[in-house]
Amino acid sequence: MAVAEFSLAGVPVPDRRTPFRWIAWHVARYRWIVAIVLIGAFGNAALAAAVPVLVGRGFNTILADPTALRQLLQIALLIVGSQVVRSLFQLGRIFGAEVIGQRLERDIREELCVSLLGKSMTFHNLLPVGDTMARATNDVRAINLMFSPGMNLVVGSGNFMIMPIIVAATMDPALILTPVLFLVAYFLALWQYLYELRPIADWVRSAFGDMNARLAEALDGIEIVKGHATELEEVSRFAANARTFRDAFVRQGDVEARFIPLLLLGLATGGAFLHAMILFGQGRINIGQVVSYVGLIELFGFPTFVSLHAYSQVALGMAGARRILDLITRETQLDRNPQGHSAEMRGEVEFRHASFAYEEGGPVLQDVSLHVHPGQTVAIVGQTGSGKTALTNLINRIYEVSAGQVLIDGLDVREWDLEALRRQISTIEQDVFLYSRTLAENIAFGCPDATQSEIEAAAQAAQAHEFILGFQNGYATLVGERGVTLSGGQRQRIALARAFLTDPRVLILDDATSSIDSATEDQIQRAIFRAATGRTTFIITHRLSQIRWADQILVMRNGQLVAAGSHDELLATSGAYRRIFDRYKDD
Repeated sequence: MAVAEFSLAGVPVPDRRTPFRWIAWHVARYRWIVAIVLIGAFGNAALAAAVPVLVGRGFNTILADPTALRQLLQIALLIVGSQVVRSLFQLGRIFGAEVIGQRLERDIREELCVSLLGKSMTFHNLLPVGDTMARATNDVRAINLMFSPGMNLVVGSGNFMIMPIIVAATMDPALILTPVLFLVAYFLALWQYLYELRPIADWVRSAFGDMNARLAEALDGIEIVKGHATELEEVSRFAANARTFRDAFVRQGDVEARFIPLLLLGLATGGAFLHAMILFGQGRINIGQVVSYVGLIELFGFPTFVSLHAYSQVALGMAGARRILDLITRETQLDRNPQGHSAEMRGEVEFRHASFAYEEGGPVLQDVSLHVHPGQTVAIVGQTGSGKTALTNLINRIYEVSAGQVLIDGLDVREWDLEALRRQISTIEQDVFLYSRTLAENIAFGCPDATQSEIEAAAQAAQAHEFILGFQNGYATLVGERGVTLSGGQRQRIALARAFLTDPRVLILDDATSSIDSATEDQIQRAIFRAATGRTTFIITHRLSQIRWADQILVMRNGQLVAAGSHDELLATSGAYRRIFDRYKDD
């Protein structure tokens, strides 16, 4: 598997071979807390078993001497004292399990965040955002709940299971018969329960992810939903997914309702009392031991009743772990190559028989060869779907070539340190993404240490300074998610300012001036011209005013480079370019 595009240096890599190994690796980092949980669980169960033993001793004391109040008081104080100490053990068990659960949730969220940031664009294009968010939030939370209360109750109840056998054996070895038979039947029933529950738990987690993905898509495309008045259709689709999620939980409840150990507990209690009375009749145990033994069997009540909930939490947590690990371990096609070339680039770009295709689908680019000298401006023209954007996405390795090479400064882009490569290449797309932050923070996104004067200088270069000062809070104005509070032209000028501030060696403008009105176009053109000076610039555009002054013009058609040259050269030699020129010359 390729190294992720982004990773944190010095962070150990977990064992991800199976979900169990993965969870165990994370838990092993907190061994001392695990020790507290185990000690607390054993101490809690042992002192719980002390109560029926002491009560049985009290019965024998009363039967031997009803007036022995001092001895009875001592037994009562022992019971009270043991339970006070027991509460401390129980505190250690519960608090330790909660700490482990919370730390695991924190650690796994961080691991998942790093993993998602390190995935390639191919990965993100194929996976619905809503499902990813469901895994990053609800499934991670399920792992926390798997430990507290899930594993907390499992470990605690497991110790309660062994106490009747250990203590009963000190009275008469024959008394272990009923506890052993109960445990055998209990674990067989539990195995069957978990066997049925596992696929249902996976269904529950998957159904939640599907429901969340559908809702996220509807909200992300809310303008289209409202524009086409399809609210009822979206509600219907969401309701169908919600019913599937409900059905999964109902199916889980059906399995839980048939949990046999609840019946086994009643049988064990009656069988234990009968067996104890038989031994009492034979004179092998006394009446106090009969009382103690029946009280010990009642300790099975705690693990029997809590296991219904505890093992459901464990099953859901493991289902969540499988979904998260599936996300983390999916192969990314790009290698960060942190040891690669990282010098300041000159901006020479070369394609050598480069081809590209998505994992699912036909070829997008076929055998493209071109050479761009440092500082040149290149205009890329062609019909929609001709491969213009894909061509530029190969330069900064948003996507990887399927065949051939892309070189910068004579080095294959795969030989560059990916971070160093991308920090020197800036892309402005037609669909500009802005964050829910201030205008100043959006401009300084690639340079968080930029001063206010540097931010304003970049905004002035992008012709954005004046409209920013028109807002009441100026550069401190908060922008709605995706920049919905700004016009298209304003968003693109903010993106231009962001690019100017990073001072890239290679600038890519993907139809970045399409939403700019004609009154502003001349100013923006001059800003782009100044920005292109001294750096290699690729402009995907249909505006002839931008095409004319390019040093090179690339004509793309059906994923192939069909012509390249200056404006005058292509008018004379390329029929494809002349058709494009005739189409847009009146724009």
